[in-house]
Amino acid sequence: MEVLVYILPYLVGAVILVPIANRIGLGSVLGYLIAGVALGPALGLVTEHAVDLQHFSEFGVVMMLFLIGLELRPRELWKLRAQLLGLGGLQVFGTMALIVGGVWLLDGSISVGITLGMVLALSSTAIVLQTLQERNLERRIGGRAAFAVLLFQDIAVIPMLALLPLLSQTHQDEDETFEIGQVHADAVVHHTGTLLDTLPAWAQGISILAVIAGIILAGRFLAYPVFRFIASGRSGEVFTAAALALVIGTSMLMTLVGLSPALGAFLAGVVLSGSEYRHQLESDIAPFKGLLLGIFFVTVGAGVDFELLLSKPLLILGAAILIIAIKAGVLAILAIGSRFPARDAWLFSLALPQGGEFGFVLLALAVSTGALTSDIAQLTTLVIALTMFLTPIFFTLYEKVIDPRLGPGKAVAQEADTIDHEGAVIIAGVGRFGQIVNRLLRSDGIETVVLDEDARQIDTLRRFGVRAYYGDASRMSLLEAAGIERSKVFVAALRDTNRQVRMVEDIRRRWPHVHIIARATDRTSAYRISAAGAQTVVREMLGGSIEAGREALEQLGTHPYRAEGISRAFRKHDDETFEVLREMWTEDFLNNPDYMSRSRERSEELSDILRSDFSQTPESDEWALQAAERFDRDEESNENQVVAQ
Repeated sequence: MEVLVYILPYLVGAVILVPIANRIGLGSVLGYLIAGVALGPALGLVTEHAVDLQHFSEFGVVMMLFLIGLELRPRELWKLRAQLLGLGGLQVFGTMALIVGGVWLLDGSISVGITLGMVLALSSTAIVLQTLQERNLERRIGGRAAFAVLLFQDIAVIPMLALLPLLSQTHQDEDETFEIGQVHADAVVHHTGTLLDTLPAWAQGISILAVIAGIILAGRFLAYPVFRFIASGRSGEVFTAAALALVIGTSMLMTLVGLSPALGAFLAGVVLSGSEYRHQLESDIAPFKGLLLGIFFVTVGAGVDFELLLSKPLLILGAAILIIAIKAGVLAILAIGSRFPARDAWLFSLALPQGGEFGFVLLALAVSTGALTSDIAQLTTLVIALTMFLTPIFFTLYEKVIDPRLGPGKAVAQEADTIDHEGAVIIAGVGRFGQIVNRLLRSDGIETVVLDEDARQIDTLRRFGVRAYYGDASRMSLLEAAGIERSKVFVAALRDTNRQVRMVEDIRRRWPHVHIIARATDRTSAYRISAAGAQTVVREMLGGSIEAGREALEQLGTHPYRAEGISRAFRKHDDETFEVLREMWTEDFLNNPDYMSRSRERSEELSDILRSDFSQTPESDEWALQAAERFDRDEESNENQVVAQ
């Protein structure tokens, strides 16, 4: 019960300030940080139990890495190896080199420079990844590169922790304590001792590799059947408990052998990324991750020492700006060297110039081993906190000012899924249009293959049991893998008309036996797609618009049968007009006098038809019913014609 009392101020502050921050465009992370400042330095509501609360809330970072691992298949992670080692390694060592050189010039101490270089080279995994996900930037080239660098930094923490004791300059007094603002540093030290400390270095390395291999094998051959057994019991609570136990157990195991708990959780997530229960695990863990991360950010804000800031404002603010400039400069050079597009280079450079939460871990260990004095550590802690505060502002600057001037960012190309079944119908594009077509066909027991480039949409469909696959349907190799040679119907429902045209042309040329039904946004796109070879072209708004017009007639007092007759007459005439104007249509149809003249004639003909057939109010329901039946017969007589809607 006491824990709830201690956590209540944090929750109340977040509930009040985070929505306000989101509303004014600052993002939730900055809202949490502001809530922490209000609770700590401003109101003084942070209790002595904040130490335990911060230590507990840091588990949100672990859960976040687990969820990220669930989104990454091993082959996709392998594709990141160049960025992981190249960009990540160059960023860490490049930043360290500049900081070591600067400290050596100012202080003359190489060991202090190396220590501060390791601390400040790290960035905030929690803030950056949370902000990237909130703003839908994680799939851009710059966003994925930032993720690779953060992952390398998390891995680099391990040798850094081993190196710090070797940099000790003086013996640390046992009574000396080091505080991060109002939160003691020992709350964030995760690596005070491991089971492998008594082993020689070579044995420790073998043991660590054995633990990693054990996690991979257990995840593949033990976790899968366990979750399958739990799922068969249809107990959501037990499944959630099992998911939490998996993350906690893996993290504790990695901590016992001296590895980062976040890295262990990430590895477990990658191993389970191919599981059929991946989405259920994600939905179970996500709420805990969000809550714990929010509390973590609040504790960071609450730990800002305003007394120290006010006593040395120029020094601390200047140091924070200098660190941001150094790291942003290194990142910009790497982005330019990697030939990132301008918008992605800006995103990459502005995403990672802050300090990170693992910097607090290294600072605490540096003080306890004598590598740094507590005064330097206090100043460095405040510098890291200030850079964290500025990060959401940098993202807002990028999103509101820089990105609009450069145009939309380019998403990272994701490898297409392996298609393991075939269907009578292939549907390319599952937006609103494609989804309805797919639902109708599946309801009648017809097997479909669904393709789309929106990974989130694919994941959503899979949660509803739809066998959907990620991939670019305009690539003929992907259609071959989907079994188009044995399919009967292809539904082209992409949003881009130009891609629709090219895709239809390629399919008509290579697989002429396939009947193509294509979505069109308007009459112009319908003509283009029809000319490309689609047998049936459906204007997506036509049917709904006619139905809305019929409803409007009824609301104005028109008899329902008469309104139905008018709508059917309109639809029949519009279909005929489409065919009449098809032969006259060109890309420059607005400047084609014959086309415009014939179009006006058809509009006048429609007005004459409606006036002659529906000019008088029907005297009885039977008259209107006969009119409706007449249109039914007309449609039945034309059922074998190609309907271009």
